[in-house]
Amino acid sequence: MSHFHLRDGVLHCEGVALPAIAEAVGTPVFVYSATAMRQQARAVRDALSALDNPLIAYAVKANPNIAVLSTLAREGLGADVVSGGEYDRARAAGIAPDRIVFSGVGKTASEMRRALSGGLAQFNLESFAEAEMLSEVALSMGLKAPVAFRVNPDVDAGSHAKISTGSAHNKFGIPIGETAAACAALRNLPGLELKGVAMHIGSQLTSLAPLEAAIIKLGALIAELRSQGHAIQTADVGGGLGIRYDPTLPPPPSPADYGALITRLTRGWNVRLIFEPGRLIVGDAGVLLTEVIRVKDGPNCPFVIVDAAMNDLMRPALYDAWHAISAVVPDGEEMLADVVGPVCESSDVFAEARRIDRVAAGDLMVIRTAGAYAATMAGTYNSRALTPEVLVDGDAWAVVRPRRGSDTFLADETLPPWLA
Repeated sequence: MSHFHLRDGVLHCEGVALPAIAEAVGTPVFVYSATAMRQQARAVRDALSALDNPLIAYAVKANPNIAVLSTLAREGLGADVVSGGEYDRARAAGIAPDRIVFSGVGKTASEMRRALSGGLAQFNLESFAEAEMLSEVALSMGLKAPVAFRVNPDVDAGSHAKISTGSAHNKFGIPIGETAAACAALRNLPGLELKGVAMHIGSQLTSLAPLEAAIIKLGALIAELRSQGHAIQTADVGGGLGIRYDPTLPPPPSPADYGALITRLTRGWNVRLIFEPGRLIVGDAGVLLTEVIRVKDGPNCPFVIVDAAMNDLMRPALYDAWHAISAVVPDGEEMLADVVGPVCESSDVFAEARRIDRVAAGDLMVIRTAGAYAATMAGTYNSRALTPEVLVDGDAWAVVRPRRGSDTFLADETLPPWLA
């Protein structure tokens, strides 16, 4: 059930009318449903309940807002982080160190020190050079770093090329065929403790077949490593299960389908399984609320120009991503239109020749499924303000990130002495 629904002809998030948020905060603004996040977190937990003590480490990159992280922490989720900043956010949100996994291909020595000082479950190493750097850092601190090698299983996720991470040409992980040699060489690096292996083949998976192929390869690798004397205790199988952006397309596999597959394929592995869901937890929990600036005639259909733009939601410009768009107070009539933003780029387009609710200047609209990879990727191109975020829980709501505009940014910038 969607937590964005019409009540008396007006779109609400849970118990809060969206026009009330627009009036108080302005537009554009991201609006999130806390209940939707909790329900998805519980659905994933239930789907994996047959496993022995799995670690569900929410992928912070999907939506790193502290209020979002705190909501998920209270549901027992850990964190998968890919930077020192994300590590700090996870800790600030109350996520325990032993529930944090540090991934990412470009960890710096300072980030390694930060995580070792604060504690974590494991580093997912993506190259042997990274292992060598971490060894030096851990030795300098008199600590032992728990590590897993992220392997690249050379499996095409079947999703958009820019969010695929498990093919041989992708930058992530070490080739799976080189893992045994890397683990053997790791024995000569002091300050490191090999805990397990990890993989992540990509995001927005709409089929379980690629994941099944990758997991089978990972299981064979675990058996090989154990035969060589390595005590493999953890297996991080990543995340990436897709959500339904376009309601006219078949739904992706459910968390229950995913859990059944994992339970079947990993039976007998005797490891603690780690998962990294992100989009699956928060994607459907958010919308981008925007106001129509004007409707302009176009060669084939009118342009509906809204005050949200590609700097707020980059996915359509970056990935040709499809998002449902609807009026906040629909009148039952429709129109064919291009929905575009005000940024001076031809790629600032949310929909082309789309049949949408009829709207006019001053009307409110929502761009749906904007809880993941939206606010977190936002910028200030064209010197536009950084869009605020609002969290709704039942009848209560709060601004969890304020709008940051010219006053803030100009105050942060200074002239050099020769221009002052």
